[in-house]
Amino acid sequence: MDFFTGLGLFGLFLGSFLAGSIIPFSSEVLFGSMMLAGFDPLACLISTSLGNTLGGMTCYYIGRLGKIEWMTKYLRVKEETLHKYMVFLHGKGAWMGFFAWLPYAGEAIAIALGFLRANTLIVLISMFIGKTLRYLIMMLIIQGVIA
Repeated sequence: MDFFTGLGLFGLFLGSFLAGSIIPFSSEVLFGSMMLAGFDPLACLISTSLGNTLGGMTCYYIGRLGKIEWMTKYLRVKEETLHKYMVFLHGKGAWMGFFAWLPYAGEAIAIALGFLRANTLIVLISMFIGKTLRYLIMMLIIQGVIA
């Protein structure tokens, strides 16, 4: 954690990117610690939202490559889990990328959307909105705006 916080906003971006992609890591803890350390809240929100979204899009593109063995090996998502999400997401559309912020399910959602060849731009937009709203709510809680 100290490594990322020592890099400032770039560290927040990098940590959020890794947390959104292949590394089991809590971007929320990093985001909260940066906010509590006195970094600009808006800069933290932008940095962590962009990093986490790009990490999620990495999962999307790995899914888009269509190699189940890569998904299970590099992203450590069980084949049964991927199949379950592919069945669930089939026909629901790219806007389901909004839910890629969900813990544990988010990676599988992004991978499945890629595998199903969901519209990339809509996945990107919906994923960014969902992830940004999560961090915005967290930011408002830390600032005491929401109890």
